[in-house]
Amino acid sequence: MEVIRAVCPHDCPDTCSMLVTVDDDGRAIRMAGDPEHPFTQGFLCTKVAKYLERTYHDERLLQPQIRTGAKGEGKFRRATWDEALDLIAARLQSVIDEHGAQAILPYSYAGTMGLIQGESMDRRFFHSLGASLLERTICASAGAEALNVTYGTRMGTDPETVGEAKLIFLWGTNTLTANPHLWPFIRKAKDNGAKIVCLDPLRTRTALASDEHIPLRPGSDGAFALSMMHVIFRDGLEDRAYLEAMTLGWEGLRDRVLRDYAPEKVAHICRVEPSVIEDLAHRYATTRPTFIRLNYGLQRHGGGGSAVRAISLLPAVTGAWNDVGGGCLLSTSGTFHELNLSALERKDLSPPGTRMINMTRLGEALTKTDDPPVKALVVYNSNPGSIAPDRENVIAGLKRDDLFTVVLEHFQTDTADYADVLLPATTQLEHDDLHKAYGHLYMMYNRRAIAPLGESLPNSEIFRRLAARMNLDAPELRESDETMMRQVLSGMPFTLDELKERGSIRLDVGSPHLPYRIGAHVPTPSGKIEIASQRAVAKGLDLLPEYVPPYESGERDPELAKRFPLALISPPAHSFLNSTFVNVVSLRRSAGKPTLEIHADDAKPRGINDGKKVTIFNDRGSFTAEAVVTDRVRPGVVVAPSIWWAKLSDDGRNANHTTSQAVTDIGNGATFFDNLVEVRVH
Repeated sequence: MEVIRAVCPHDCPDTCSMLVTVDDDGRAIRMAGDPEHPFTQGFLCTKVAKYLERTYHDERLLQPQIRTGAKGEGKFRRATWDEALDLIAARLQSVIDEHGAQAILPYSYAGTMGLIQGESMDRRFFHSLGASLLERTICASAGAEALNVTYGTRMGTDPETVGEAKLIFLWGTNTLTANPHLWPFIRKAKDNGAKIVCLDPLRTRTALASDEHIPLRPGSDGAFALSMMHVIFRDGLEDRAYLEAMTLGWEGLRDRVLRDYAPEKVAHICRVEPSVIEDLAHRYATTRPTFIRLNYGLQRHGGGGSAVRAISLLPAVTGAWNDVGGGCLLSTSGTFHELNLSALERKDLSPPGTRMINMTRLGEALTKTDDPPVKALVVYNSNPGSIAPDRENVIAGLKRDDLFTVVLEHFQTDTADYADVLLPATTQLEHDDLHKAYGHLYMMYNRRAIAPLGESLPNSEIFRRLAARMNLDAPELRESDETMMRQVLSGMPFTLDELKERGSIRLDVGSPHLPYRIGAHVPTPSGKIEIASQRAVAKGLDLLPEYVPPYESGERDPELAKRFPLALISPPAHSFLNSTFVNVVSLRRSAGKPTLEIHADDAKPRGINDGKKVTIFNDRGSFTAEAVVTDRVRPGVVVAPSIWWAKLSDDGRNANHTTSQAVTDIGNGATFFDNLVEVRVH
């Protein structure tokens, strides 16, 4: 028996340290949380606790395969690695010869968050080819850009200090599902007298565990934050000393919110009483420390970037950034700025002027893009056939007979059914990797626990071999994973060997980390928190924060709202992580079947009873689900927990048949939750 320290690879802020027990035959037989990790503290979430079921799944892809049937039928034959790589190399070279390298599009995201298996040799390979660049903005970019133009980076409250807070806002985050390792720190604060307020359209597990739940209308978060500022400035509760020392343009913000964001006006936008805004603003401004945990749901609207910009400035208005346990947190990613990502990805290998295609608009890229058209698609660490918006268009593109598609995968997903070649990739237990967190402050090393199953290979090795097949002989395309690890860590105050030995190392940012206390350096052009931001203007936003209504709303498109009066949001199901784990039988059993939560006020006039099969539709498409009539969701809003593999649902569809390819006001992020629909009995 041996116990190996590993790291959860999935797209979650917690980036858990895990202990894998391997028996004498080399088989992993147990996984548990690592009790020695200061943040993740020895427990795993519902999903990753089943990781061995996923690793040893009966349907795991273990050999290369080549398509034999029509695209979408999912019919393949077994192939050797030599045959598969020779075919891929020949077809990619043919595309380059006929259409140029920009007719090749890589498509990847966060199937693994590992730096080596997620963004190393793959990037070097496609950059060396001169392939189209992928704008990877489907998840976090609206909020990231909002923080960048305001604070110059993505830093926030040290999550290990949250237990010191006396008032906590969980804003657009279902913490118990999507960030569970923060909860022990929240519970510590609560045990010490803190009040927990959850702002979410749905009464989630987290809302039920909080002291208060404020069910804001989807997409109205920015207006609510600006109205809180109205009350704070109106009643003289701002921290004038902090604003004058640390911010630029606060007077303009004060004037705007006092003029435009009175609670009586904003209450109608948010569908709450004015007294709710008044009360919360007063408590926020008069309690110290106060902490706001943002997450990514609230930015998946047209005005998502503006919403994050506004909310993130609340601690600047009250000076909460000065307090241990105070401030705001969306991501800790900016804290890892000493990582040498340029050495890892080698963007310098990409020819100047190479076009960029936004991953949210994959359907458009595959069906409308020309000059040149996309003729080859290489998918890894992603399942766009399930998760990309406007699925009707995505599938239409994947069906093209003239599109050559390669998929690196663990399973035959919705996307894999449309592949010409399937390549078996290793799971996290079968390769080494490096991980940076976006919900805590630790750099982490994943040690391989077991040998690769079947003929599976790490992503990095697949692209290394493919580069050799295509006669790309630059030395950076032959470097080992360990060499790349040393390169990316070259700017860190510790070595790879030290990280291997310890498993995880906290960044040297001080303890506690107070990134925006008075006197701290703010990495903006002015050296201050830029409430008035010329960089925001350059990216298409107003100089000052403002409320941007959802694209699909009565405010922006009254006619559309009459035809499709219900706002659909499709947050992560508790048992899934995006489309990962949907095929794990025990977790799918826990999830049940695709459902639609609908309030009785909306269900009754449509003749919808609990348990009825319903069709959810708009002009983009439709899907079916079982109705759950509940007061967990506010009237006018329906909720479809996601993301189901379409082929594992009754009608071969999922919520992304209704979602839009529109992108956010800043950062070109996806607008999954900016989605008006109608519902009828099936």
